[in-house]
Amino acid sequence: MPTYILLTTLTAQGVQTLRSNPDRLREVNRDVEELGAKVLHQWATLGDFDFVNVVEAPDTATMARVSVALGARGSTKIQTLPALTIDELLETLS
Repeated sequence: MPTYILLTTLTAQGVQTLRSNPDRLREVNRDVEELGAKVLHQWATLGDFDFVNVVEAPDTATMARVSVALGARGSTKIQTLPALTIDELLETLS
């Protein structure tokens, strides 16, 4: 199944939500699953991005739906990157 990297930055609204309801992070992961994708890994990070997520989705259209649905809430800004394993990359170069 295709893999995507989501680089997420919280907006001011997102920071307020996180402070008042930290468990919202797990709820968002369930929301992602309801939209047809699955969060495989999730890290909180320091720097330009607040979270890095590795997500599986059956196709780009599903991932676009996830990104738009989450971004429309106003609590995050998301950058979505399709990801290939090294083996997948090497196979395309053969």
